[in-house]
Amino acid sequence: MAKKRSSARPKRPTKAELPAHARHILRALKKDYPIAVCELTHESPFQLLAATILSAQCTDVRVNMVTPQLFAAYPTAATLAVADVSHVEQIVRSTGFYASKAKNLIGMANAVMNRFDGEVPTAIEDLVTLPGVGRKTANVLRSVVFGLPGLPVDTHVLRLSKRLGLTRDEDPVKVEMQLNALLPPKEWGEFSLRMILHGRRVCEARSPRCGECRLAPICPSRET
Repeated sequence: MAKKRSSARPKRPTKAELPAHARHILRALKKDYPIAVCELTHESPFQLLAATILSAQCTDVRVNMVTPQLFAAYPTAATLAVADVSHVEQIVRSTGFYASKAKNLIGMANAVMNRFDGEVPTAIEDLVTLPGVGRKTANVLRSVVFGLPGLPVDTHVLRLSKRLGLTRDEDPVKVEMQLNALLPPKEWGEFSLRMILHGRRVCEARSPRCGECRLAPICPSRET
């Protein structure tokens, strides 16, 4: 006979317990999501950078509907750098905030051409100087296409980190640093991808499916 799970919520882990708690979460996510990949379609660092800029306040599904036309018209930073902004706006309109996104895309391409000899930089200090690029986008580039340590903190990672008791902070940069301290650098990128997948499929913002969640037994926020 299966042992009945207690309906009482687990306590939030103490500071001393956090590293073990984080490792437990990592192991569980690896079981549910053995293959963790970025769901933004891309074939180069430049394409992923453009797609990630477009993904702000927009779903990956919608971005993937837009980027084929964008990359057909502007396959490289060199071509996008001299694009007509109104044409770019027309292509990316459905992703929302299209005027600022078009301006950032062209500005990013110009910066890549003029300051980095046409190559997307790898250092986070350089990436965040590009128009439309913050730490989240920079960490996506580092972890997905460059194989470097980077832990992107998006809305899913932020929400799940708080629910699971890994942080109490609201600031994505602070949360990034806290998570970095709990996990080996080689795990940062895929941990973020797995948290995002779990946030989309199980631990949704409005209606978390705690009854289906492998992490429920250790989650201090689970619905009982």
